[in-house]
Amino acid sequence: MFKLYGFAVSNYYNMVKLALLEKGLPFEEVTFYPTQTPESLAISPRGKVPVLGVDAGFINETAIILEYLEQTQRGTPLLPSDPFARAQVLAIAKEIELYIELPGRACYGEAFFGMTLPEAIKEKTRTELLLGFAALGRHGKFAPYVAGDSLSIADLYFLYSVPLACAVGQKLFGIDLLAEMPEAKALLERLEQHPHVQKIAADKDAAMPAFLAMVAAKK
Repeated sequence: MFKLYGFAVSNYYNMVKLALLEKGLPFEEVTFYPTQTPESLAISPRGKVPVLGVDAGFINETAIILEYLEQTQRGTPLLPSDPFARAQVLAIAKEIELYIELPGRACYGEAFFGMTLPEAIKEKTRTELLLGFAALGRHGKFAPYVAGDSLSIADLYFLYSVPLACAVGQKLFGIDLLAEMPEAKALLERLEQHPHVQKIAADKDAAMPAFLAMVAAKK
């Protein structure tokens, strides 16, 4: 049985968790917070989450875990078999990560945890988010899913990155980053009604107090 190392508040952890659930694969969840202890680094070389435990050892990095599952497991496919279509899905997923998730993450501290960030960082995030969402609007199909007519890895990145970035945009800049993308808003609403997504959301809510306590202890 697979072991999924991480914590239920992590959006990257939840991408892998949704993939496992969609494929109907049995797995055990192992609570694992990012640290630099020797024990953590023996599981995750950079001490980050998620990590997938398999018979041969540990696999880190979300994109690699998701591709491993596609290559080795049956169940609902999350990547097309056609090479070009497959490349499009992976490109959109990477664009969401690089141009939406990571710029938004730079401002999580102020948006969600009461920190005050330098204006230069916030302005950089604002600029990059506007460019990132414009790229998503050009590349995404939303017909009805991000990359076409079926749920894919691109939807995992979309579901667990875009709402956080939108919250940053609204809280810090008063911007609705999906204002010009009604199809994307509609997709988010549909995905949030999915039973597996609702289970993950409930698990996140249950884990949030312990996560916030851990964050507070580090201040």
